[in-house]
Amino acid sequence: MFRTIRLDAVLVQAVIAGALSFSHLHDLAEAAGQDGWKAWAYPISVDLLLVAAWRRMRTHADNRPAWVWFVIALTASLGANIATAGMLDLGDVPPWLRILVAGWPALAFLGGTLLAHTPATVPDDAEPASVAAPLTAPDADLVPDVTVERAPEPALELPAAPVPTPASVPAVAVPPALLDHARKVADTHQATTGTPIDTAALRARLGIPAPLADAITAQLA
Repeated sequence: MFRTIRLDAVLVQAVIAGALSFSHLHDLAEAAGQDGWKAWAYPISVDLLLVAAWRRMRTHADNRPAWVWFVIALTASLGANIATAGMLDLGDVPPWLRILVAGWPALAFLGGTLLAHTPATVPDDAEPASVAAPLTAPDADLVPDVTVERAPEPALELPAAPVPTPASVPAVAVPPALLDHARKVADTHQATTGTPIDTAALRARLGIPAPLADAITAQLA
């Protein structure tokens, strides 16, 4: 089944512009001393560089080099159109234009090589090329059903609370004379009451502070 060819206005314009530019480039190259088949090779070189730059701009993320060579080829094409439109005497081409025309093949070769062989920039977040295919239903049946039992985690052992220790009673020095006097008072109290004297009574009889009374009582026991 044959497909119908639909004429597009943009395509028609491109064909017209390409044909005119092709002719102008040929005329300019011929006026600059490139006769015969060489004059026809120049417009082909310019158009190929334009196409290569345009393709790279559409297929690569980093299209700055492509834009540079696209502008260079477009400048060569527009320059030929303007030069052959009466702005330049094609019978007397200036030397600088002859130099540009003669050096164009090397420049076009450099641009085409860089556009064709410069590697594309791979984004950092690009996915890996090979991704393992998911298991289909038949493949999933081949995988054994394995139950993994997780070992119980050991209980955390809290550090033992420090056992409070009774505060040590500071040692109180008892003068020997006071100790002898306290012993006499204790003996008198026991002889009178029949019971040993306690700390409170000893403190009241001697009029001494509690720590000193405790120390004397401990030595009298």
